[in-house]
Amino acid sequence: MRRLIALLLAVLVTVPALAIDRPFPSNILRGKFTPGYFPDITLDGKARQLSPAARIFNQDNRIEMPAALRGKDLVVNYTVDGMGNIDRIWILTPEEAAQKVLTAAEAAAATK
Repeated sequence: MRRLIALLLAVLVTVPALAIDRPFPSNILRGKFTPGYFPDITLDGKARQLSPAARIFNQDNRIEMPAALRGKDLVVNYTVDGMGNIDRIWILTPEEAAQKVLTAAEAAAATK
């Protein structure tokens, strides 16, 4: 009986933790990301660079090393630092990708 109670308690504690949304900053942009040789990346078909302190978060919100990334046109949220380099990238889950966020082109058009 104690084991059953302990198991139920463990389930009740872990299930809400799985439902937590990732906190994205208000200045995020959306794009399609293809990794390259550090610090070079491709974002929305354009050559860009990662900042020296760039962080890339996977779908589990864990940090990924740029050299370990594989794939092409991964849907991501990202932020740009003051020098114009990409400083944070979040690789999105399908559910997160379905949510509307401005692309870089839409953000540029909105500021004009």
